[in-house]
Amino acid sequence: MGFRPIVGESGITYNVEKKEGVISTMSNGWKKELNKVAWNDGEAKFEIRSWSKDHQRMGKGISFTEEELVTLANILAKMDCVKGKIVV
Repeated sequence: MGFRPIVGESGITYNVEKKEGVISTMSNGWKKELNKVAWNDGEAKFEIRSWSKDHQRMGKGISFTEEELVTLANILAKMDCVKGKIVV
């Protein structure tokens, strides 16, 4: 389910290969998403990043290899959650 590569204002290319899901939506319409993205024709990685409505602009994000994302998922699964809240 690849999307067409996009060339940003700085000449950096990116291709959102797969949209995994929206984590949150801000009041200005930007969405914090988990996606699989390839930058400058490199290997695609999973990342959490804020995107504008049209995906033409983005905020700073954090990238994960598949192995790192699995580790994060395991950490999150071990956390205590009660009624949608993290219990410390």
